[in-house]
Amino acid sequence: EGSDARKKLEYKKLSILHPGEYHKLMHTEEGKNLVEGDFKIGSVYREYGKLDFEGGGFPLVSIIIPCYNQVEYTYKCLASIKKYTDGINYEVIIADDQSTDATAELDKFVSGVTICRTSENLGFLRNCNNAAKEARGKFIMFLNNDTTVTEGWLSSLIDLMNRDESVGMTGSKLVFPDGRLQEAGGIIWSDGSGWNYGRGDDPDDHQYNYVREVDYVSGAAILIRAELWKEIGGFDERFAPAYCEDSDLAFEVRKAGYKVVYQPLSKVIHYEGVSNGTDVNGTGLKRYQVENSKKLKEKWADEFAKQYENTGNPDPFRARERSKGKKIILFVDHYVPTWDKDAGSKTTFMYLKMLLAKGYEIKFLGANYHHDEPYSTVLQQMGIEILYGGRMEVDIWPWIDKHAKDIHLVYLNRPHIAAKYVDYIREHTALKIIFYGHDLHFLRLRREFELTGDMETREKSQYWKSVEFGIMHKTDMNYYPSQIEIDAINEIDPTVKAKAITAYVYDEFHTPVETDFAKREGILFVGGFAHPPNKDGLLWFAEKIWPRVRLSLPDAKLYVVGSHADDEVNALDSEENGICVKGFVSEEELKELYDRSRMVSVPLRYGAGVKGKTVEALYYGCPIVTTSVGAEGIPDAGSVMRIADDEYDFADALVDLYKDENALSQMSKNALDYIRKNNSIDAAWEIIKTDFE
Repeated sequence: EGSDARKKLEYKKLSILHPGEYHKLMHTEEGKNLVEGDFKIGSVYREYGKLDFEGGGFPLVSIIIPCYNQVEYTYKCLASIKKYTDGINYEVIIADDQSTDATAELDKFVSGVTICRTSENLGFLRNCNNAAKEARGKFIMFLNNDTTVTEGWLSSLIDLMNRDESVGMTGSKLVFPDGRLQEAGGIIWSDGSGWNYGRGDDPDDHQYNYVREVDYVSGAAILIRAELWKEIGGFDERFAPAYCEDSDLAFEVRKAGYKVVYQPLSKVIHYEGVSNGTDVNGTGLKRYQVENSKKLKEKWADEFAKQYENTGNPDPFRARERSKGKKIILFVDHYVPTWDKDAGSKTTFMYLKMLLAKGYEIKFLGANYHHDEPYSTVLQQMGIEILYGGRMEVDIWPWIDKHAKDIHLVYLNRPHIAAKYVDYIREHTALKIIFYGHDLHFLRLRREFELTGDMETREKSQYWKSVEFGIMHKTDMNYYPSQIEIDAINEIDPTVKAKAITAYVYDEFHTPVETDFAKREGILFVGGFAHPPNKDGLLWFAEKIWPRVRLSLPDAKLYVVGSHADDEVNALDSEENGICVKGFVSEEELKELYDRSRMVSVPLRYGAGVKGKTVEALYYGCPIVTTSVGAEGIPDAGSVMRIADDEYDFADALVDLYKDENALSQMSKNALDYIRKNNSIDAAWEIIKTDFE
């Protein structure tokens, strides 16, 4: 206990090192460098060693880390960057503002970085501006030295910029070291006061995890386009030495015609107060916060007048996402759309994208309140807030009460889901309600009864008829995907407001990889088997139609794709019979199957509404043979597909078309043209736009 090592440790304040570890370290060159520098980084240094940032190629991002002392934090920050920034060409610029600690000897611990030291102490703001002159990247990332980054922190920021050229600057989710949220974007109120939105709350809560426009993002972690930075002229030096420069920069970015956006996937841990303290009344840099807030208010007085008012206890619902003047839609479905698994989810996903493209803000409520991945993150990255979690499930009715004044309309999906919400919304709010049934359940079940004679199915049909009409009488407009369904509704009750809509909407159009049908082979069946008509159709096809096809086309193969394939479906898999049951496949593999298959079969015997598998096959330019049920709701379907209800006619149509490469090629071209004309965003919007005004 009285050893020289222990005394030296105490003298150097090296309580982080055990005496034995100290002796071992002192026999290394690195250990000698540590003694000459600063022992504070010892424990972290032993974990990571000397950090090498030597990179190849021109940097995409220039990471600027402003420093004034606190070398241990700077080193930890650099170690986290080294660990969590793969796959991106970047350079690191250390902006050392005349540090008096071992920051001056940082090159002993780090290599491959640019160290930009000032000739005098410039203060935070001028130090950043000075270092930015050395930046070579397309993007400039300002990162406080008192931060540590996490997996995906930088790639998520860059992805957001690359997806949307209107985004000029984006910032990270800042989290305290204890896991509490520090900031999910900032709010500036009309009186000039500011909020770190979500401070102290759960960072995983739904309201902090979707991409959205914000008034500002904290300068502790911001990414800006380098050209825009130069155009603006950097941080405004009237705010030197520090504070409010990040808020001012955000207003400058908007003035230049760009958006400032919060990226929740970029999580950065911020040791707030390490650099400049927390006392605004003291003698440190923090005192400039009050003074610079006044300057900010003076400079942007006209803009502040447009901000939301701080009433003392304001509701940040709109202010947090700069949605003043925008219409907000509450979109309700059974769960977050799994667009690669079922046709209904694909329709939901397409309509969400269309509404976003038309400028609406969307709050999505999945009735199971789950945060299913990867689907939830995709929606959140599109800018959709998903209302999930146990807290939300308990608070949904108070949430609707509180925010009804800000919601433009409610879009309910599916009768079993709409039935849970329509009464409360109708009785407690004045909101307009649109209902989309996806298909007319009672009609589908009635057709199944007519096919099978099953009395239980008949009773189900009667039950769903009462449910569906009960909902339709409480809503302002009702959508179904085919005019046949609308006619069936109006035949029963002409007072119901209903219209047929375009079920599948595309913002991009497909170009087939292989247009020479001589090089394509096989017949494709697609359909999720949780939906009974798909299984019935496949079994009928396999038993009655496929054997006849194989007599004429002995080498032809049938590829069966769809989720929830049961034992009966899987039992069809047979190399001898030419049937390959692939089950659920990824979107990428499904595209490949569409592109290499000679044609698509949709052998449905009952159902209601437009069939997603039929429209999807048209989208991919596939020749189709289907039944009247499979073609239902598609205007002028006979011009783009072969329709046959008899098993003999169906088999003949498949064989004749399979052999005729010229006819296949022409049908493919017709299908692609049809989708462009009838299933574009503009075509779909034209039908429903008046309902949303």
